[in-house]
Amino acid sequence: MLGEIRIAQLTKAFGEVVAVDNIDLDMPPGEFFTMLGPSGCGKTTTLRMIAGFERPTSGQILLDGSDVAQVPPHKRSVNTVFQSYALFPHLDVAGNVAFGLKYRKLTKEERRRQVAEVLELVQLTGFEHRKPSQLSGGQQQRVALARALILTPRVLLLDEPLGALDARLRKDLQVELKALQRDIGVTFVFVTHDQEEALTMSDRLAVMRNGHVEQAGSPRDVYEQPKTTFVADFLGVSNLLEVESIGPDGNGCALRLGERMFRAEQGDTTARGQLKAMIRPERIVVEKHKDGADGDNRLPGMVEHAVFLGGSYEVHVRIVGGEILKVTVANEGSSLKFGLDQGTPVTLHLPPDALRVLEPDPEPPPEPSEEDAEAEPAAV
Repeated sequence: MLGEIRIAQLTKAFGEVVAVDNIDLDMPPGEFFTMLGPSGCGKTTTLRMIAGFERPTSGQILLDGSDVAQVPPHKRSVNTVFQSYALFPHLDVAGNVAFGLKYRKLTKEERRRQVAEVLELVQLTGFEHRKPSQLSGGQQQRVALARALILTPRVLLLDEPLGALDARLRKDLQVELKALQRDIGVTFVFVTHDQEEALTMSDRLAVMRNGHVEQAGSPRDVYEQPKTTFVADFLGVSNLLEVESIGPDGNGCALRLGERMFRAEQGDTTARGQLKAMIRPERIVVEKHKDGADGDNRLPGMVEHAVFLGGSYEVHVRIVGGEILKVTVANEGSSLKFGLDQGTPVTLHLPPDALRVLEPDPEPPPEPSEEDAEAEPAAV
């Protein structure tokens, strides 16, 4: 199966600014791989190097075993779909989709057949003669996908292609795009800063920061087993606690939070000293407060407010010491065991198998000067 990408020691510098710093990534053929991170983390620069729009300062980009780092874009079996779609307004849908075929020796009938097949794939049969201005945002995105897919690339690169769509349409197209990728088996490399997109669509993802890959793995592994504070805080909602690890305790380690003791069974349980522990809001159990409720990984607190989210509540609880913890409570209608009004005393149970000790984040590089920052493309 074709479409394997291996990135080895890849670096890209713009003057004194290192946008991508010696990264290694493996993207197996037929995988939906996402590069996720905040603006300026290097994800788009990496994508542009895979596409051939940027030349690496050093390192390798292996496409099915061949280094294409210095190969021009038109000689790589790679196509790119951009956020803007870049459709030709004077051409109809069929003309836009067939544009790349003009350099191939095909008869009109062969060209018409291939256009019809790819439009059926993206569910746009019957739209052949419409102009881009007559299409919705989601339909334009599908035309851009069809135009890229008709050239049968081994790899399809997608640079935040859902960014211009409204929230409801984005959710619908997340599912459609993943289903399309699964059906055709082409390797998709997707760039986004949207956590939900990355979790929903990816087979694997890489969280990037300051030109480095902080962590790579399946969405579930990275979400449930973040290695650093940055990954825990960036991917999903997390509660970060300043704690002291003081030694082994059963299957994990003992943590001191203020005057209370806890046990953590996940993460770097061999670490000692001042560090951070995290727990996801959905793993915290809210219990009705009783006098003397302590120990067994429990904390007393008071409800600050509860945000209704439809299927659940996001409850903000202020614990002893003044910190706010976020807790997800399922919406069970009238069957809620007790109220969540402001000022309600509660006890929070932090299960040991949900409490994770985090590795310290690496020291960030110095901030670039304004002159250096201007040398790097705006969207990375």
